[in-house]
Amino acid sequence: MTSLYEQMFSQSVNDPEAFWGEAAKAIDWVKTPTQVLDSSNPPFYRWFRGGVLNTCYNAVDRHVERGRADQAAIIYDSPVTGVVRTITYRELQGQVAQFGGLLRKLGVGKGDRVIIYMPMIPEAVIAMLSCARIGAVHSVVFGGFAPSELSTRINDAKPKVIVSASCGIEGKKVLPYKPMLDQAIDLSIHKPGHTVIYQRPQAEASMVAGRDVDWVEGAAAAAPAECVPVDATDPLYILYTSGTTGQPKGIVRDNGGHAVALTWTMKYMYNMQPGERFWAASDVGWVVGHSYICYGPLLYGCTTVMFEGKPVGTPDPGAFWRMISQHKIATLFTAPTAFRAIKREDPDGEFLKKYDLGGFRALFLAGERSDPDTLMWAETKLNVPVIDHWWQTETGWAISGNPLGICKFKVKYGSATKPLPGWDVRVLNAEQQQVPDGDIGAIVVKLPMPPGSLPTLWNADDRFLKSYMADYPGYYQTGDAGFIDEDGYISIMARTDDIINVAGHRLSTGGMEEVLSGHQSVAECAVIGVADQLKGQVPLGFLVLKAGVKKSHDEIVKEVVALVREKIGPVADFKRAVVVERLPKTRSGKILRGTMQKIADSVEYKCPATIDDPAILPEIAEALKSLGYAKSA
Repeated sequence: MTSLYEQMFSQSVNDPEAFWGEAAKAIDWVKTPTQVLDSSNPPFYRWFRGGVLNTCYNAVDRHVERGRADQAAIIYDSPVTGVVRTITYRELQGQVAQFGGLLRKLGVGKGDRVIIYMPMIPEAVIAMLSCARIGAVHSVVFGGFAPSELSTRINDAKPKVIVSASCGIEGKKVLPYKPMLDQAIDLSIHKPGHTVIYQRPQAEASMVAGRDVDWVEGAAAAAPAECVPVDATDPLYILYTSGTTGQPKGIVRDNGGHAVALTWTMKYMYNMQPGERFWAASDVGWVVGHSYICYGPLLYGCTTVMFEGKPVGTPDPGAFWRMISQHKIATLFTAPTAFRAIKREDPDGEFLKKYDLGGFRALFLAGERSDPDTLMWAETKLNVPVIDHWWQTETGWAISGNPLGICKFKVKYGSATKPLPGWDVRVLNAEQQQVPDGDIGAIVVKLPMPPGSLPTLWNADDRFLKSYMADYPGYYQTGDAGFIDEDGYISIMARTDDIINVAGHRLSTGGMEEVLSGHQSVAECAVIGVADQLKGQVPLGFLVLKAGVKKSHDEIVKEVVALVREKIGPVADFKRAVVVERLPKTRSGKILRGTMQKIADSVEYKCPATIDDPAILPEIAEALKSLGYAKSA
């Protein structure tokens, strides 16, 4: 007898029209799609052709109309300001309609772009929903991005209006946004007609007469906006991701496929029920924030939780446990790096003992590979399923994972479990041939990709083809490398360019990191390949130690070198490692291995715009110099 998962997966890849046509019934349509999948112009597949809907209506208004008006839609908790706010669906509807009215008053209409440059406050979600309400296309840029990076996005998206706040707060530091926004507009060729500024008490922004509009005053004076019907294939948002050319890539998300896919995942991936509380501890500037702070929970009628804080330091390593307990959160979705930070500060879980997590059901980890040691630590301390799942900005939702709403597969540590329905995942070699089970290769997805994934790049169809479709015709190239085992489990080992070639042997840096993270003194680690005249590349490890470790650094390095030799073998040639205080990361928690490699190899590099703290890079350079690398740093 086939399992429910097998039935659903089989139908999703063999008859996707039937599968997703059924899923689309969970959405309220102004006009039902006439064609579930338009395959007339591959690889530019389009979902729900002929359908008309409004995403904001599906995320807000329909819940007000059907008995959820007084349910919390958003819970905002800011330990950095000491503020907790609850916004009901009725209140959210009113605020979104008023702000949509302000945007409309400023000349924004269907198809126009609005850039949102905001901190983690409810107004960021309100701005996103307001754009969706009037048919505008939003592009959220992470609050605090450098003016030069913001200006490139302004020039590409050409917004009529930019929405921002007077400041963000990073830990204890107040970061004024308005001077950076003003500078970005000065640098830009395209000039927005207006900016709308939400004034926060921590730092008041100076306003430019005739251009800048106060959020509160402007929204209060506007007539509320109604929901504007849009085609399912019309864009909902643009989300920029880093490009190898230095020019960011504008990932496009359409309205229809996005609404259908995210609603489906809330039930079948995350096992949520409408009315329950879902917390994605991310930022609205990242794809996780789009999918699972703003849209997914609200489309499904859940309460979404917004957190303006850090996993440690606001005020302590018990911040996440306090949130779960206080707000009765059923499911948490965060990055592995958050749990590594908590584990490093509180390895025995002492802060966890202070809180009642009785209603907590599951932890989902994504954003970077979850090392087995951290995942097992979370399992042991929380006593709930801990799910490592894999997805990308481009896909919009999980490619693989343990779908708790369908079944619960046995956990294989280091694996992101099996592909979700809709994702026909293969592993290919450089000759575009499928590799045997267990062999590492390029992970690709057979076309068409399911609803909710990117249909193209903003005004860049040719770049879309070159970036994702050219190397493996008929497949989407994920850029990740890994393997599928004999049970169908997917293991993501590295980005394709993180597979290193040691004397002709292709080795995964992720596999080495898995060994290093198993050492009892190591809280976090990274492995890069550095240039070697004899062997082409050799691996180099970076170790961040747990709090309170008494052993010497030299002793720990010797032990991890021996561990890699034991677990992977002499072929890895792992002989070099250095202890550092911290690793350079993006604000979303991804370790900047590529930048570290360039520093080690004395290759010119640009400080990534997404870096959490640029001051870390000189520290890494000094550590590398101690080993004889980074000669020009």
